[in-house]
Amino acid sequence: MYIPDTNLRTFLADAGLVSQKDFDVAENEAKEAKRPVGEILTAKNAIGEDELRRTYAYILGIPFVSLTGTNIKYETLSLIPEPVARRNNIIAYNHSGDELEVAMLDTDDLAAIDFIKKKTHLKILPRLTDVASVKYALKEYQQSLKENLGDVIKNETETLDKAAPMGGEEDLRRVAEGVPAVRIVDTLIRHANAQGASDIHIEPLEESLLIRYRIDGILHDAMELPKHAANAITARVKVLANMKLDEKRLPQDGRFGAESGGEKISFRVSVLPTYFGEKIVMRLLRNSISGFTLESIGLHGLGLERMHDSLRGTTGMILACGPTGSGKSTTLYTLLDIVNKPGVNISTIEDPIEYQMPRVNQTQVRPEIGFTFANGLRSLVRQDPDIIMVGEIRDKETASLAINAALTGHLVLSTLHTNSASGAIPRLLDMGIEPFLLVSTLRVIVGQRLVRKLCTDRKKYALSLDEQSQLEKEVDAGSILRALKEEKAEAQDATWKNISFYRPEETPACPSGYSGRIGIYEVLPVTSTIKELVMADATGDAIEKQARSEGMLTMSEDGIFKAAQGITTIEEVLRVIAE
Repeated sequence: MYIPDTNLRTFLADAGLVSQKDFDVAENEAKEAKRPVGEILTAKNAIGEDELRRTYAYILGIPFVSLTGTNIKYETLSLIPEPVARRNNIIAYNHSGDELEVAMLDTDDLAAIDFIKKKTHLKILPRLTDVASVKYALKEYQQSLKENLGDVIKNETETLDKAAPMGGEEDLRRVAEGVPAVRIVDTLIRHANAQGASDIHIEPLEESLLIRYRIDGILHDAMELPKHAANAITARVKVLANMKLDEKRLPQDGRFGAESGGEKISFRVSVLPTYFGEKIVMRLLRNSISGFTLESIGLHGLGLERMHDSLRGTTGMILACGPTGSGKSTTLYTLLDIVNKPGVNISTIEDPIEYQMPRVNQTQVRPEIGFTFANGLRSLVRQDPDIIMVGEIRDKETASLAINAALTGHLVLSTLHTNSASGAIPRLLDMGIEPFLLVSTLRVIVGQRLVRKLCTDRKKYALSLDEQSQLEKEVDAGSILRALKEEKAEAQDATWKNISFYRPEETPACPSGYSGRIGIYEVLPVTSTIKELVMADATGDAIEKQARSEGMLTMSEDGIFKAAQGITTIEEVLRVIAE
């Protein structure tokens, strides 16, 4: 939206929103960069984006609307397809006669307005809105989709033939390829994806079939279906995953790909016989990792600097450590994305390939035919790689090969199942790796977990004296406070008495009070003093103590740091660390 700088200056100065001095500085930068002065002002945090947008609306005489908390009819909302609404930040919110009011972040987006006009054959009335309103409305799409898909699943379940024979493979295949089974499973996938699930659990009970989704690390009941739907759903999933239909006594694993909401998704499937029937778990692996940065996944301050330093080397090993589902793969892919330049050859050996990356040679292990991490790594080093990513170090053979690759001019990235960064060194020593090889190759070790993020609406509170005392017992409160001040997240004279914390607030737009997850980390650089401890056969606790003296925040401390910023809660951090 174009507004003359003089008009903007006059209004912002008169309203006291931006000082003349700040505006002059921004105006000079805008001229040099050939960018709008408003864009410079928001980049310098002189004014918020939404506040600036309200200012534009006032100057231009365009109505400004806030949609947060409003009830938008689905018939109106769906006049603009969700992908168009999401891509162009435009929401249909009021339809009256031949007029359609649309809320936009940029009313100069004439192409979007023209598209909607042609699609709806209505007169379009643009209104300015804020980012929170667009986010709220986009969630309304998902809520409506959830309700519609849930109805489809239940309706199709009722059409299944309860008396259909389920004996041989031909009977099962006929049911699996029937319209009800196909529609139920396809809709189930869309339903789970619409809710942001990472896993779908299909669990046979005595009288019914329970569907559960893992969302932000927590399992939630999604729906309960009649027991007679179990055979058809199981058969359909087996067909998709290329499993044996008539094998019900042994566990089976498989995989398949699908598209949902314009997004390509890979599914890793596990079928396990239980007392009441076969239980299915499907892991959803979104195939794109574009847009992740170390900052966006939760690294900051000294830990962030140390990660970037480790990537400047061309040899050595970087390890991400934590239990299953702690975000290790995302960390490694983010690191690969940073070093993925035209001048390097990157090769990976994975199980499974969770994200597809351009210009990266990704290989899937196949243990059933003898193609393991170790075998793959032996072949991979003959492919002239500069950077190697090994999905997981599971045994001595893989560890030895990875360390040898790091010693011979390669940068190696991998993961290890340990509870902490310092625990990685004793674990590798237990595998039979010599200490002198470890100190020669290890550059940095990252320990991590995932915590749920608070929604925008949240309850502020201050710690009581008892809570402060308890916090100081759990973590090094002084280190956290020092980090908050160093990163300018708190004032230099701040104490725990005047630092705010937050609790979740349940709202219609955010029922649990949480949405999405972010990492909490401990970044342990293998310094000369750490190397001396390794050679002296020191314990993991001794290594952690030394790393903390050199500035490392533990995962618990990083979690409290993020809780003090309103990103998560103390309770969530303690829950995840205790698991």
